[in-house]
Amino acid sequence: MLYNESLRQKKELLLTKDGSWTLYSKEFEQAYHSTKEGALRESLQKHVIPAFTLHPSQESYTILDICFGLGYNTLATFYYLQTYLPQTKVHIFSPEFDYQLIKSIATFDYPKEFDTLEPIIRSLSQNLYYKDERYTIEILYGDARQSIPKITQKIDIVYQDAFSPKQNPMLWTREYFRDIRTICNDEVILTTYSIAIATRMGLYENGFLIHIYEGEDARHSTIATLERIEGLKYVDMELKKSRNPEAKSLSDSDFIDF
Repeated sequence: MLYNESLRQKKELLLTKDGSWTLYSKEFEQAYHSTKEGALRESLQKHVIPAFTLHPSQESYTILDICFGLGYNTLATFYYLQTYLPQTKVHIFSPEFDYQLIKSIATFDYPKEFDTLEPIIRSLSQNLYYKDERYTIEILYGDARQSIPKITQKIDIVYQDAFSPKQNPMLWTREYFRDIRTICNDEVILTTYSIAIATRMGLYENGFLIHIYEGEDARHSTIATLERIEGLKYVDMELKKSRNPEAKSLSDSDFIDF
């Protein structure tokens, strides 16, 4: 059994290193964020900052945030834009299958950096949707594997931030990354904390090039693009494969009995 709904509402509150709070999921036996780095810091340093500093400048972006969870990546995006790119518009799609978690964000103790975002948080909690002149957020309630192929807009940025490949493998397979690639623009930036060879193989097999990103006071993470990025360390996946013939991506068939 990949998912256990009987455990879905069993969560523990955890304080992270930067003073922001997160939750520990009993269903996935994993925290939503790195307690050693900090929930807010992780969102900014591994997703938001690299995405907006590495992507070619645009007036508007369409973002896929996998998965919504407590909403840190989405909310950190708005905090960053308000601070550094006040004219930029974004449309965010974010799958999430834990309805009660979404409802609970209205009373969650977020860091002070999110204080101005309270109307957005309240609307998302109540309606799974928010829209104003700059921001549109749609929480896609249900299984990400079913909702992602239905997205018709082309994606500029992907925050690949599901529970780990070991704990939630269906959101890390090559077939999953194939669905992601299908809806991406050619200049897409995909960010993920995972540096696992299986993750990088799944991305590479779908045409992505792999880079290493070093955030401020954060562990190395992965940036995947369709073109080389100057200034980032490039990972030669063909060389990796030659040195480790056993390396392979995850596949849906590893976890589903067809």
